[in-house]
Amino acid sequence: MAELKTTPNEGDVMAFLDAVDDEKKRQDALAILALMKEVTGEPPKMWGSGIVGFGNYHYKYDSGREGDWFVTGFSPRKQNLTLYIMAGFSRYEELMARLGRFKTGKSCLYIKRLEDVDRSVLKELVEESCRYMKEQYPERKR
Repeated sequence: MAELKTTPNEGDVMAFLDAVDDEKKRQDALAILALMKEVTGEPPKMWGSGIVGFGNYHYKYDSGREGDWFVTGFSPRKQNLTLYIMAGFSRYEELMARLGRFKTGKSCLYIKRLEDVDRSVLKELVEESCRYMKEQYPERKR
């Protein structure tokens, strides 16, 4: 089985965010950092070279593949701010309808600018996703 490349490391979260060229994106990333710190109560940690993650859980699939991942996180990518909502979106239709302008992948929420979404709804989405993940994976790695 292949090893995951995206693993937690001792990278400097603030240095990573300070290196974001686009001033608006950097400010949005700092606001998301604050939101996720508040929601999770966890310190931010670099995962790989480009993701800021919060908390962690251990998963094991029926296939035998297993690993560790963050409960929530984000990355200030070139095209979008990418937020990782690990619970996915199907259970949050009402919240998604009120969120604003965005796109989604399986567990990725893509936002051009933070002003495109309702921050209180975004916070609620992160809270609900984190709550779900903690219920699904109560044994967390410390």
